[in-house]
Amino acid sequence: MLFNSISYLVFLPIVFILYWFVFSNKVKTQNLLLLLSSYFFYSCWDWRFLFLLIFSTVLDYYTGIKIQQNSSTNRRKYWFWLSVCTNLGFLGIFKYYNFFIENFIQLFSELGIQIHATTINIILPVGISFYTFHGLSYVIDIYKNRIKAENNFIDYAVFVSFFPLLVAGPIERATHLLPQIKIKRIFEYKYANEGLRQILWGLFKKVVIADQCAQYADIVFSNSNIYSGSTLLLGAFFFTIQIYGDFSGYSDIAIGTAKLFGIDLLKNFSYPYFSRDIAEFWRRWHISLSSWFKDYLYIPLGGSKGGTYVKVRNTFIIFLVSGFWHGANWTFIIWGLLNALYIMPSIIFNTNRNNLEIVAKGRLFPTIKEFISICITFMLALFAWIFFRSDNLHVACDFIKNIFDYSLFAIPQVKDMRLLLTIAIFFSIEWIGREGSFALEYLEKRLPLLLRWIFYGILTASIVSHVGTDKQFIYFQF
Repeated sequence: MLFNSISYLVFLPIVFILYWFVFSNKVKTQNLLLLLSSYFFYSCWDWRFLFLLIFSTVLDYYTGIKIQQNSSTNRRKYWFWLSVCTNLGFLGIFKYYNFFIENFIQLFSELGIQIHATTINIILPVGISFYTFHGLSYVIDIYKNRIKAENNFIDYAVFVSFFPLLVAGPIERATHLLPQIKIKRIFEYKYANEGLRQILWGLFKKVVIADQCAQYADIVFSNSNIYSGSTLLLGAFFFTIQIYGDFSGYSDIAIGTAKLFGIDLLKNFSYPYFSRDIAEFWRRWHISLSSWFKDYLYIPLGGSKGGTYVKVRNTFIIFLVSGFWHGANWTFIIWGLLNALYIMPSIIFNTNRNNLEIVAKGRLFPTIKEFISICITFMLALFAWIFFRSDNLHVACDFIKNIFDYSLFAIPQVKDMRLLLTIAIFFSIEWIGREGSFALEYLEKRLPLLLRWIFYGILTASIVSHVGTDKQFIYFQF
């Protein structure tokens, strides 16, 4: 079930009405409703994988309790590693088995040794990387004595499988979400209204921006050998906008939906394309994943302690793992490696925390230096996205080689200039609202009521006019 589908448009109001008008003031029944709704939502993709989700949930719930109950270090380690290895084992089989087998065969083939091993034709369970990380962070926090194990299975299961975040995040922490699940929620019109506006903006990002950019990006990346360098560069630009509109749009819809149920989710994007360096970009892009790797991998490896070598080593590990998390393909690993190289100067010279505040805070326009820094950072991200989007390294390298051709200075082939205008308007709105948690939050406070409703009407009409075939969100494949 897609957020941008008619089925979701029917599903959400039904759950909302039952939640607030039938089970109001009954936390246990509200949570049971959320759990059953989440399982129904997930089973709409493929009901067979629902059992994998339930098994993972039961495993982490049970092992979490056993870790807390045992005072013996060895017993705690046993239950801890049982959970970690089982979760990563499932992730490895479904997501990475074929990748390792194929590369293993190729390696020995180049050495003159023929290895006969079979790959498996298997469908990747949607959202497995996200709900696996939910469970892992929960078990790790219990093992490290940061939290207590949850005894109520329904509450814990809602934490893992709450439908707005189930298939593509944000990646939540038990310390943030579980307390909200356990307490009584009171309906607040202002909070729900804010949620609806965030859903509206998320749908606009997805349907009007991302899906339209996808049409051009797909054509260019699928036929890169026939286009000029300038057209290829424009295709890479469209994908750069597509992936932001698609994933941040999903996050906005997820966060806005959660607000309708009185639940606050972690912020996942904070205007990353207005960043002045790569370090700032990664503080603003997929925030929940970046912070997850920081807390559960970077810091345990030693973090920034131990000198420059340790910082450099740990940063490379984080970005390579992050690339591999996105998919079993060398293109994602190179994408991660590129971002690690981008961020190295700021790590080595300790400038990675120079830009903590949003750019041009309190001002309408950035300085010339800020503008140039934003453009450079954007182009670095665009170049890395070419690897992210390409089917394999050969395609990515050919794409880049064909960009840097004399035809780079030719007039690019653009079939619809209106899309470029729409993108310009979109980023203008994002720029104006960049100091809010999402762009429309600023407009709600600044525009008169009549102008706000006219603007919301334009957004709604734009979404409706672009609705066609429901396009899946990019991050569902991860």
